[in-house]
Amino acid sequence: MTEPGEPTRSTRRMPTVDQDSGGDAYPLAPGTDLAAHEPVPTLEQGDGGPAGRFWSARRIPAAVLALVLLGAAGLLLYDIAAVRADHPAMQWRRSLADDLAERPLNDVLVLVGAAVAAAVGLWLILLALTPGLRDLLPMRRERAGVRAGLDRAAAAMVLRDRAVEVPGVQSVRVSMGRRKAKVRALSHFRELDDVRTDLDSALERAVQELGLAKPPGLSVQVHRPAKKG
Repeated sequence: MTEPGEPTRSTRRMPTVDQDSGGDAYPLAPGTDLAAHEPVPTLEQGDGGPAGRFWSARRIPAAVLALVLLGAAGLLLYDIAAVRADHPAMQWRRSLADDLAERPLNDVLVLVGAAVAAAVGLWLILLALTPGLRDLLPMRRERAGVRAGLDRAAAAMVLRDRAVEVPGVQSVRVSMGRRKAKVRALSHFRELDDVRTDLDSALERAVQELGLAKPPGLSVQVHRPAKKG
């Protein structure tokens, strides 16, 4: 019996950790196949599928191109409709038609205009075929429905923080690329070879802990600070 106002306490047994089942917090239901009960993936198990680069939405180029095409098409359709309604064509279209009819194909302005149009077309094709988002490094996929990325600046900061923890390192500069991380360190004491060895080990561990799908290569350089005076 409980008094009014007293909280009701449940006597249901709480789930415990079963040592025989691999440390699961909740026991398996009766009739569950133990072979189908797989552990949670770790950083060493990249079984979530290939981790490709992230594709950019290309909002700015798409918006600019759409506005330009919309304005040009609207102006041309308005002029055509005006001509169909027995109105004279716009001066710019008559001048452009007369100028193109009289100007030869090897004229400088014609060649420059064609080159600009070709360059813009190639630029748009390049934007359509490349992923973009070069500053976002894809991480290993641990789950099939989850994708994660790490900013290059954040990855460079992690490597720099790990590098300055090495004894003998005074300052570090890290340039993080998609395929290689360049590290330049200044050492004010200890032998340079010892510092470079410890720095290589620390940075290799740091790169693996980043969890990137394609760990970048390391280029480590250790120098002495420039002498003053």
